[in-house]
Amino acid sequence: MPFNLIKESEFKKVKQFKGSWSTKMQLYADMCRYNTLVAVKKAGSGHLGSSFSSIDIITYLYLYELNVLGKGFSSFDRDIYFSSKGHDVPGLYSFFYSLGILSEEKLLMLRRLNGLDGHPEVRIPGIEASTGSLGMGISKARGMAWAKSYLKKDGHVYVMTGDGEFQEGQIWESIQAAAHQKINNITVIMDHNKYQTDMLVSDVNNIEDVYKKVTAFGWHVVKVNGHNFAALKKTFAQLKKIKNKPKLIIAETVKGKGISFMEKPVKETVSGKTYYRWHSGAPDDKSYLNGLKELTKKISKSADKLEIKKIKFPNNKLDQKTSFKSDKEFVSNAFGDALVEMAKSNEKIIVLDSDLSADCKLRKFEYAYPDRFIENGIAEQDMVSAAGGLARLGLIPIVNSFASFLTSRANEQIYNNAGEKTKIIYACHFAGMIPAGPGKSHQSVRDISLLLAIPNITIIQPCNSFETKKVVEYCVNDAKENCAVRLAIGPSPERIVQPDDYELIVGIGTELTEGNDAIIFAYGPVLLHEALVASRILHDNGFGLKVINMPWLNRIDLDWLVDVTKKSRKIFVLEDHSIYGALGNKLMEGLIEMHALVGKTFEKIGLDDYPECGTPYEVLKHHGLDGLSLAIAVSGMADLEEKINDELIREKYSNEAPQ
Repeated sequence: MPFNLIKESEFKKVKQFKGSWSTKMQLYADMCRYNTLVAVKKAGSGHLGSSFSSIDIITYLYLYELNVLGKGFSSFDRDIYFSSKGHDVPGLYSFFYSLGILSEEKLLMLRRLNGLDGHPEVRIPGIEASTGSLGMGISKARGMAWAKSYLKKDGHVYVMTGDGEFQEGQIWESIQAAAHQKINNITVIMDHNKYQTDMLVSDVNNIEDVYKKVTAFGWHVVKVNGHNFAALKKTFAQLKKIKNKPKLIIAETVKGKGISFMEKPVKETVSGKTYYRWHSGAPDDKSYLNGLKELTKKISKSADKLEIKKIKFPNNKLDQKTSFKSDKEFVSNAFGDALVEMAKSNEKIIVLDSDLSADCKLRKFEYAYPDRFIENGIAEQDMVSAAGGLARLGLIPIVNSFASFLTSRANEQIYNNAGEKTKIIYACHFAGMIPAGPGKSHQSVRDISLLLAIPNITIIQPCNSFETKKVVEYCVNDAKENCAVRLAIGPSPERIVQPDDYELIVGIGTELTEGNDAIIFAYGPVLLHEALVASRILHDNGFGLKVINMPWLNRIDLDWLVDVTKKSRKIFVLEDHSIYGALGNKLMEGLIEMHALVGKTFEKIGLDDYPECGTPYEVLKHHGLDGLSLAIAVSGMADLEEKINDELIREKYSNEAPQ
C-alpha cells in the first residue's frame, strides 16, 4: 500500500509565492492536513481531530509570528512554542516536515520504533517540551518564561492547550502563579474546539466561562476565530501592546477542521448526547480516500486562486487487502460487562470516569445506570478524593482512568483514602507497555511500584475475560481492602487458556505449561502470550519452560510458591512494568523468607529504562521481551535466532489473531 506525502518542494513553492497572504496561509495549512492524514493512516493510529483544529494556528505562528525559524532552535534568545495537549503533534510533525526540519522518512514513521513518538518528545527535532499527560504545559511555559527573564534572553513563550485540559487542577495553579509572579512574556492559546475525547466539554465537566475566570486571575484574555488568518494577525499585533500581564487567547476552532465529515459530530439516540468520532485512531479506507479527495480539491482551488503552479499530488491509492476473521478478546470489555451484571444486584456500585468512558469500555454501564455513573473529566485527583467520600458513606466506588495517570497523579489521594480503611476499587486501564504507539506518557510501567508501598491495597492483573470477571467479583464481593486492577487496553494477542478446573484463589497462580528446566512467572495477556511463545519454541528444542499466570502482584501464598518452584533451578519473572518494585520483588522476598532460593538462580526480565514508542512487536523485540528473545534469555540457546525467524513464529508458535 503506497503512502506518499506532498513533497517539501511544493511547500517551498507556496512560501515563495507573493500572492494573497491569507489564501497562501490556508493553502499551506491544508497541505499540512493532507500529509497529516497520510501519516496517521500509515501509523494506524493518531489524533486527527486535534491536529486539524490547531494546524491553522501553528501555520500562522511559525510562518508569520515566531522568530525561531530565523534564529534556530538551538538558541535560547528567541521565541518558543510547544503544545501542552500533545494530541495535535501529528499536525505539528507535518508542519515541521514542510520546513525540512523532519524528513519524509521520519514523518512516515509516526508511532514507529526510531520514528516519531505518538506524543511530543524533546528528542524529536523542533519539539520544545515533552507532553502527553495533560495540565503541565502552562507551568512548563511559566518556567521557560521566568528563565528567559532571569538569563536576560529575548523572546516570548507560546503554549497551546486543549479546552478539556482546563479541567486539570494544575492548569489553575499555573494561571494563578503566572499572574502573581508577573510572568508577562507568556501567551497561552486555547484550542477551543469544544470536544475532548469524544464528548462535548460542556457535557463532561463544563469549564465555562473561561474568559471571566482567567480574567479574574489577572490575565489579559481575548477571543478569536482560530481559522481566520486575518483575525489571528490582528489579535497577535494587539497583544504585543500588553506588557504588564500574561495573556490567554481563546481560539474558537472546529475539531477536524478541513474535512467536512470530520467536522460533524453525531447525536446518539440512546443517550441523547453528542459524540465526536475522529478524536483518535486511523480512518477506515473509505474515509481516508474521501478525506484525501476533499483536501486535494481544496488545495487545488486555493492554488488556482493564487494563480500559482499546480500543486503536485502523490499517488495514495489503496491496495486490495485480504480480509481476515479475527478472534480478538478485550479484557476491558469483560470488565465493563461484569460491572453491568453485578450492578443489577448491588446498588452500592458507583462507577467514576475521567473522560475515558469509551476507551475504558464503560459506556454500557453509563447507559444502563446513568444515576450511578459519575463523569469527572480530566481531573484524576478530584475524582479519587470524591471516591474517598463515597466510600466513607458505605458505597463501593470503582474509579477508572489510564494507569499511568491514575496511580501517579492521584497517588497521594489514593494513599489518603487507603488510610481511612474503606474499600475503593481502582481500575487501572492501559496498563503495561502495549499499545506503545502513544509513547511513554501513556505506557504505564511504574504503577505497581507506586502502589506497592500502600499497606492495604491488593494489586491484580487478569489474563483473559473469564479471569477478569472473577477478579471483579472478588474485588466487589470478597475483598476487605482496596483493590487495584490492571487492565490491558488493546486486543489480547491470544486467548489465554486456563485449566478446566481453574479457580481464582488469593495468592495462587496457574500453571499454563509443564517443564522443569526453568519456570517463568508472568501476568496480563500481552507478556503471558510472549512467555507462551517462548515455551513453545523451547519445547521443540528440548527445553521445558513452565509458564505461570500470576495475577496477584503483591499477595503471594508462600507455601504454594515454594511448592511450584521446588523442581526448577532457574526462576524468572517477566514484568510488563519496570523491573523495580513489581511482582519480581514480591516473589524474591517470599522465596528468601522461605529459604527456598538456595542453589537456584532468580532473574527479573522487564524494563530498566523508559519504554520505546512503536508497534507492539517492534517495541517488545527492542526491549528483549518478545517470545524468541525470552526463549534465548531463559535457555541460553543463542543459536535459536539462526533457526527461528518471525514468519515461523507467526505460523507455528504465536496463536496470535490476524491483524
